[in-house]
Amino acid sequence: MLRLVKLKSNAVKIMRIKAIDHFVLTVTDMDKTMGFYRDVLGMKTERFTAADDTVRYALKFGRHKINLHQSGREFEPKARTPRPGSADLCFLSDIPLSEWQTHCSNHGVAIEIGPVRRTGATGPIMSIYMRDPDGNLIEISNQDTKA
Repeated sequence: MLRLVKLKSNAVKIMRIKAIDHFVLTVTDMDKTMGFYRDVLGMKTERFTAADDTVRYALKFGRHKINLHQSGREFEPKARTPRPGSADLCFLSDIPLSEWQTHCSNHGVAIEIGPVRRTGATGPIMSIYMRDPDGNLIEISNQDTKA
């Protein structure tokens, strides 16, 4: 939703979001979660000290970051009702889905659905679906160049 802000000069400035910096997953088991995202999805795990001097954990991939909060010990401010297993995430990859299927099978991760055609943020995608250790729905997608 665009918000129009009237400036003192009677000009109108359109307010808009540029990108996502990070988002937060609330998790049951920090080690299992970091292991899944590192070993299965190839993300980097990071332990860092936040601006408030607390030690925190994150997952990094490309220019993106997922902060992890331990269920029951979330940092403030937090979502109104933080819950493990309530996310539905789609990640883009250049690696063919057939290779992802083999890789996931080798790590004991079941593919629930796919490959199936879906509509992504920038156009058609082909996707497979799996679950992380908390039951979050994880979608791995390739841009669909055949559509």
